Amino acid sequence: MPHRIYVDGEWAPAGGGTAIPVVNPATEEAFDEVPRSGAKDVARAVEAAAAALPAWSARPAAERAAMCATVADGLRERAEELTGMIVDELGMPLPLTKLIQVGAPIRTFASMPEVAAGIGFEERLGGSVIHRDPIGVVGAITPWNYPLHQIAAKVAPALTAGCTVVLKPSEVTPLNAFVLADVMHEAGFPPGVFNLVSGTGPEAGEALAGHPLVDMVSFTGSTRAGRRVAELAAAGVKRTALELGGKSANVLLDDLDDAAFEDAVRKGVGACFLNSGQTCSALTRMLVPRERLPEAERIAAEEAGTYTPGDPRAAGTRLGPLVSAVQRERVRELLRAAAEDGATTLTGGPDAPDGLERGFYVRPTVLTGVTPESRIAQEEIFGPVLVILPYDGEDEAVRIANGTPYGLAAGVRAADPERALRVARRLRAGQVRINDGAHNGLAPFGGYKQSGYGREYGRFGLEEFLTTTSVQL
Repeated sequence: MPHRIYVDGEWAPAGGGTAIPVVNPATEEAFDEVPRSGAKDVARAVEAAAAALPAWSARPAAERAAMCATVADGLRERAEELTGMIVDELGMPLPLTKLIQVGAPIRTFASMPEVAAGIGFEERLGGSVIHRDPIGVVGAITPWNYPLHQIAAKVAPALTAGCTVVLKPSEVTPLNAFVLADVMHEAGFPPGVFNLVSGTGPEAGEALAGHPLVDMVSFTGSTRAGRRVAELAAAGVKRTALELGGKSANVLLDDLDDAAFEDAVRKGVGACFLNSGQTCSALTRMLVPRERLPEAERIAAEEAGTYTPGDPRAAGTRLGPLVSAVQRERVRELLRAAAEDGATTLTGGPDAPDGLERGFYVRPTVLTGVTPESRIAQEEIFGPVLVILPYDGEDEAVRIANGTPYGLAAGVRAADPERALRVARRLRAGQVRINDGAHNGLAPFGGYKQSGYGREYGRFGLEEFLTTTSVQL
């Protein structure tokens, strides 16, 4: 199946006839390949989705949601296969892959009946009836860092809303999408409701974003690519939802006692290093009271040393490789630039970890001695790199936290929960974690400023795929 695309309910060859290799980042070796779809392949898929839209959107929302829950069952049956596949594509350590990369998308599909039940698809407003209708054909373009998770965050609510979908997954980690397509086929989705085309962004992605029959594009990826998607979509006046980059701040307030401060610093390192730092919402800037900077530096460097890089299938590995040679070189270049700008490397650096010359590995790194305006404190790195920044007073902490082009996520740690909440409300970020606040898969996720617009997950994510009709009686 990975050697074909899924269009109109069938597996078929892509028209281009060429393939894209899939590389294991831990070994640097290609182990599979997927078709390189072009504009004609995308057009076939979009036309199939447009033809399937009237019948699919006419089905009751509860029925559509129930079919998505069936997909969760199918993914659960293939969880072991998916876990191994994503480890080989992405390089995330196996236990975390099972928990996050496979577990989260299963929960997303399974949640659709509950989510749909909370949507008012029709209401009376005076002498009018207000319908909330599916936006239409959705082009879903997804990233490589949480591949199946991000696919589920778009495909499940779009289908539940009554839209039909053409999915273009990242060509870097595409294989899991083919398993999903097989599961959806077995679940009995009508032909054309869900379609899968693999290929590159400049070819398949741009063809999808610009196709006149696509009513909405939901994109997750870099801010640069998001600008291009928005530009292509604007030509057709189509809706877009963009979840882009981040440079998220983790604000440690000055009321923490020694034990709580140490706990906050150690957990802050983990909040930066998850998925080898390849997380758009990673808390990559740690803001600490100036008088506690030496303490934070010592603890963070010590904690970073516990993130042992290595084979993602090996027991004890806490840090896998980066996803590609391109990504590794970008992180190394930023680390070299930071050193030239005067940053102090407390631990790590651009060199390969000892004994791991093969594989796209980067040392877990903690930097200090930079200004909030420096490149390393402003640009998204997408690697295991934490920057520690001191502040003088709560107002300056808020100013530094808000002082980047991004606004995707943030964290606040404080002894006083009410104070933490007050600070959180001053942060221009789409999602703020206070102390040990648990992740909520039904809460909205998305950003401010160059982190994009639109929200994913739960009721808010489903509503992105709805439009409104007013019928005057």
